[in-house]
Amino acid sequence: MSSELNISVGIIGGGSMGGSIARGLVDSGLLPAARVLVADSDAEKRAAIAKTGMRVLADAPSLAAEEPDVVILAVKPQVLGDVMGQVAARLAGRCVISIAAGVSVATIEAALPGARVVRVMPNLPVQVRSGATAVTGGASATADDVSLACELFSALGSVAVMREDQLDVSGAVVGTAPAFFSLFVDALTRAAVLRGLPAASARELVETTMRGCAEQLLNEGVHPREYMERVTSPGGTTAAALRELEPALMDGTYAAVDAALARTRELAGR
Repeated sequence: MSSELNISVGIIGGGSMGGSIARGLVDSGLLPAARVLVADSDAEKRAAIAKTGMRVLADAPSLAAEEPDVVILAVKPQVLGDVMGQVAARLAGRCVISIAAGVSVATIEAALPGARVVRVMPNLPVQVRSGATAVTGGASATADDVSLACELFSALGSVAVMREDQLDVSGAVVGTAPAFFSLFVDALTRAAVLRGLPAASARELVETTMRGCAEQLLNEGVHPREYMERVTSPGGTTAAALRELEPALMDGTYAAVDAALARTRELAGR
């Protein structure tokens, strides 16, 4: 269990990511529920979050008026501008963490004069506290602000600090990776069904294998290529399969990441 922090955190947006961040901070032991505030306009979301003991508010201005030590902006990029306009006067001098994809630190700093901005890019597995988050600090953010953001999101998985241009690449790779992995599970399951295996059994076997591979790669620190060699006998079935799969998978992965990065820049107006 993480050591408890003596701060309050306000999260604007109690949806899939915002709600998961809030629950993860509490479930990890990093923050008591009473020091986590969540604002969302949806009454059902507020009711679900309130059951955990966290404080809920109906809108962003109400949360900002409570003056939490840290504010996390967890709303969709297309509504972020409106939300920042509602709370800008209250956030001057505060540490503000944004998870909005494609919205640059400079854009956030311009909308929130005087705020100390940190931008982070978490991915979906933060919902089970096994996510991956990239972090970058803005011009006014202090080293302590960046360290605090890292500590908060470390409660939800792994964290890496990087430059903002690298943050977009991380989003294009790590942010999309859960979809890639899910697609591969689906593809393997479909291949198994086409060759005669029951769908439910095939999917369970594939998903269990994925979990086991991930645990070994993480726990043993082995390079993926070395791990591949463990199951690839010269002239064997895996070698034959990899000859077919690797060229298409590598080319497709590079193209997919480039497409995600291009879309990120398009959405950001760059």
